[in-house]
Amino acid sequence: MNDYKKYFPWTIRVLVSFLFIISAIAKMYPSPYFAISTFEVKQLYSLGFSEAIAPYFSRTLIGIEMALGLLLLQNNWLKKFIIPTTILLLAVFVGHLTFVTFLKGGNTGNCGCFGELIPMTPIQAIIKNIAAIGLLGYLYFLIPKENKNGNFWVLTTVLFATIMAIYMLAPIQPPAANFTVSPSEVISEPDSNETLNDTITSKELVTEKDTNKTIKKDSIVKTEVKINEPKKTKSGYANFFPKIDSGRKVLCFFVPGCDHCREVAKELNEMKQKDKNFPEIQVLFMNEEADLIPEFFKVAGTQYPYKIIEIIPFWKMLGTGKDTPGVKYLWNGNELKYYYGITDNKFNAAEFKELVNKPFADLKKK
Repeated sequence: MNDYKKYFPWTIRVLVSFLFIISAIAKMYPSPYFAISTFEVKQLYSLGFSEAIAPYFSRTLIGIEMALGLLLLQNNWLKKFIIPTTILLLAVFVGHLTFVTFLKGGNTGNCGCFGELIPMTPIQAIIKNIAAIGLLGYLYFLIPKENKNGNFWVLTTVLFATIMAIYMLAPIQPPAANFTVSPSEVISEPDSNETLNDTITSKELVTEKDTNKTIKKDSIVKTEVKINEPKKTKSGYANFFPKIDSGRKVLCFFVPGCDHCREVAKELNEMKQKDKNFPEIQVLFMNEEADLIPEFFKVAGTQYPYKIIEIIPFWKMLGTGKDTPGVKYLWNGNELKYYYGITDNKFNAAEFKELVNKPFADLKKK
């Protein structure tokens, strides 16, 4: 019994501490600024946080998570402050996840508890947090009363140290321009025809009055006939690629180090090599590991015109709840198909090959 009272509380403390520390580290994977910016866009913006507040809240929250994980392993104010505070924070997480799950769209997507390192659905996160609350509640009654107080400066020192460490690992950057001009501008591919037309050759009987003679002439007359196509509109991407709203285009959203993005780029290149009428391909890269872009195109088998977008503007442009790789099929600026992520809406090469070969009349029937 004595061994139980001695070792089981420490088992609980180490387990819950591990969950908090891993949660904080995972929110900075694979690189702190990229991961935290992604957390802000995917989790905080949807909660109503502004772009001005989100960077401070995200870093402070991660610092608090790290601090609580460390403070659960020491005895100062453990019973009176650390355990109740940890339970309260977990309860807030449970309330938020419950709201998201049952009132805002179901048990889909990554809740962000462990960042992109360990994807977890809201229901899984709720179960995990309730289990942690139960363990901490039991721990509260196991800890002797004489251990409930201590040196409060230990708490404040650890808290401020962890928060400052997060700010140092992922400094808040000033608002940047939406995109960086890429070297690919000097390698741009020929644009597709801005107007689609058929040339009809016909014989026309021409009568001229010249010295009372009627002269028959065979002449070639070119008549432009509009092929059925969507009315031109603005896609919103003309500031990146000026001619993107003319004709058929494929716009891709890629991350240079993303293996899934590389595979999609390779598939698109293979389709373009086999089809001379394949739409022009243009790429928007996230500014994360931009030095890998040459390697990206080497894997893809070719290079396309591209621009580099800062992380937060890139996520916003990709769309709420969407992930990379993203592939949009545009015709005269109209979005006809949008693939994104690696799950239900992921890129389908066979379907896309069939899609780009269909006339607009067939596309309208869908």
